[in-house]
Amino acid sequence: MGEKIDTEPVSGRAILGQTLKVLREKAGKSLGQLADETGYEKSYLSRLESGERLSKVTVMEDLDGYYGTGDLLLRHWRAARLDAFKDQYKDYMGLEATARVICVFTPGVPGLLQTEDFAREVLSGGQTTADGDAAVEEQVAARLGRQYVLRQKPQPEVRIIMDEFALRRPAAMAKTWHDQLLHLEAAAMWPNVALQVLPFSAGAHHHMTGSLTLLWQRDGSAVAYKEGNGCSRLIEDPDEVLRQRLSYDRLRDLALSPSDSLAFISDVLEEHRP
Repeated sequence: MGEKIDTEPVSGRAILGQTLKVLREKAGKSLGQLADETGYEKSYLSRLESGERLSKVTVMEDLDGYYGTGDLLLRHWRAARLDAFKDQYKDYMGLEATARVICVFTPGVPGLLQTEDFAREVLSGGQTTADGDAAVEEQVAARLGRQYVLRQKPQPEVRIIMDEFALRRPAAMAKTWHDQLLHLEAAAMWPNVALQVLPFSAGAHHHMTGSLTLLWQRDGSAVAYKEGNGCSRLIEDPDEVLRQRLSYDRLRDLALSPSDSLAFISDVLEEHRP
């Protein structure tokens, strides 16, 4: 009888955890020593090594710097974060990470521009158990990690249209909402981001119940991704992608200009200034 081969796939988090442990042991450090020298809690570092937790991307950047490993841990982290998403969304995430042009319409605050506290509030929902809290923290880390695409080199060109609705439903905590509005105002001035507000005065439109994202790769290929009504769909057929692009263009024509949108966001910020 031939040798039995274990075909169970190894998760990205498990590989990242193994790498973290190997680097620590190679450096001759105990978990306690590593905690003292990096400022992270020993129990937290232990959960990272065991693959129980997904860290924030900044933790991997810190540890890459500590071990002098370039971007080794960061690259492993990018693969590990996909464990937090469903299969079809994993395909989309991989395409988003390499896109040269990203066009988004969303009825809410886009995930690419959410602050940590706002993302936590949006993702927490009705979760109240310890297990629920841990799952939310993993989703928050994964969502914030998506934002790395905005500062990688070369930076993608990003076009975002957000419905006025997103600016009229504040977070539960006043400081969370104030900080989120400040972040949107700052993002609207980033050189690679064009942020537009679709005002209520534009009337009813064809994407009121969901979001639309278009991604263009370096080779010119494109996909569309739609979410809404509890379902999602990755669209690769060129004719359908073109229809979605024209649909996005119609929304852009109805939206405020980037400069008027920045003024709009600033006005909302003034309304909510503490």
